[in-house]
Amino acid sequence: MNKVWLVFKREYLSRVRKKTFILATVLTPIGFALLFAVLLLLMSSGKEELTFGVIDPSQSLKLNEGRSLKENQYTRFKWVNLPLDSARNKTKDLQIDAILYIPAAQDSQNMRNLRLEYYSDQQVGVETLDFLKTTLSNHVKDIKIQRFGLDAQVLASLKTDIELTPKAMTPDAEGKEDKGSSVRVYVATALGFISMMIIYLMVFVYGSMVMRSVMEEKTNRIVEVIISAIKPFPLMLGKIMGVGAVGLTQFAIWAILTPLLYLLVAFLFASRIAEAAGSGAAMPSGVSASEMAANQDMAQLIAQEIGSFNFWLIIPMFIFFFISGYILFASFFAAIGSAMNDDWGEGQSLVMLITVPLLIAFYVGAAAIQNPNGNLAVFASIFPLFSPVVMPARMVFDPPMWQILLSMVLLIAACMFFIWLAGRIYRVGILLYGNKPSIWQLVKWIFIKS
Repeated sequence: MNKVWLVFKREYLSRVRKKTFILATVLTPIGFALLFAVLLLLMSSGKEELTFGVIDPSQSLKLNEGRSLKENQYTRFKWVNLPLDSARNKTKDLQIDAILYIPAAQDSQNMRNLRLEYYSDQQVGVETLDFLKTTLSNHVKDIKIQRFGLDAQVLASLKTDIELTPKAMTPDAEGKEDKGSSVRVYVATALGFISMMIIYLMVFVYGSMVMRSVMEEKTNRIVEVIISAIKPFPLMLGKIMGVGAVGLTQFAIWAILTPLLYLLVAFLFASRIAEAAGSGAAMPSGVSASEMAANQDMAQLIAQEIGSFNFWLIIPMFIFFFISGYILFASFFAAIGSAMNDDWGEGQSLVMLITVPLLIAFYVGAAAIQNPNGNLAVFASIFPLFSPVVMPARMVFDPPMWQILLSMVLLIAACMFFIWLAGRIYRVGILLYGNKPSIWQLVKWIFIKS
């Protein structure tokens, strides 16, 4: 065990001290924080401010009756009582940037299809055009409501918001009487997908790192010296544990540093965030105050639903399946790395032995998020080759405890078996050179006696 610790220490310290590791670990969350800051700047600045002169010769919009078009911080309207040609020549005098023209030949009765025109010497942005369409559409809607003698409050009451609250079938089900609002399903879907994606990427990245480390030592003949002091199995085990600890270290730093940097950016740009929230700059054009309030209520509801999950169980299970999944697949990577030579292309068929189960687990996990209690989801979350990816995706949907425990037991057993199996391949392949590896050769190496 002491030799395993020495290999672990060497693998861990040699990697965390590299400049590439330090830069990647620090710059990755900084890069995302800078991206967040840039998005805030783009959302709160750079908007085009335009004043439109409105010309309506047929009075179809009835602006002469005291009505006015709704404006926002960046788009304003000004009534112009001049012919179009005259107004186009006097934009500076009228202090307008563009002209919104409503041709006289309009369907003044139904007003279902209005063909409007705008005149401008500069290209008007898509967001401004969208705001124009939404504002004019709402304005015409108000005209129709008054024309037909309709009650605006009655029309507003026709819109019904449906909220589905999941309940347990059996009233005496402990702790499952109330599953929260239907928003919980969408939040759980997002959390499940994020958990699955993190494990999939981290297992693949750091497992590949184990394989490259084994290949480098083999091709450089360093392993021949190392084998004289330590047996192949503890060497492989220490290498897997060392690289895994590097991955956990990097992930832990990201988990701490990323939220702190986001909070720092939010603090530095607090005024811009408040301005965007107050003016609607961060919202799509034409969104009303009530819709903005509804969106804020939805954000609060999402935050409440996130807080309602049992993270005291979800986080430990995520860590367990992450570590176990890494050990399982990293043993595969180590075995294949020992069988490969310096030609990466010759071992691609062997790498597919690892890639295919991981890809299947990912796609099955995506299906399990849509139907977390289906037969496929239950089987994949228990089957050891798929469970490291699928079970974390199901954890947010409260699977039965017996399924979680069974999945854990089978995964631990699978890790022990595949570490032993990989060790049998590793002890032979690490000292063989020049032979193009094949699946049949790996099977034979398993049964070669020491």
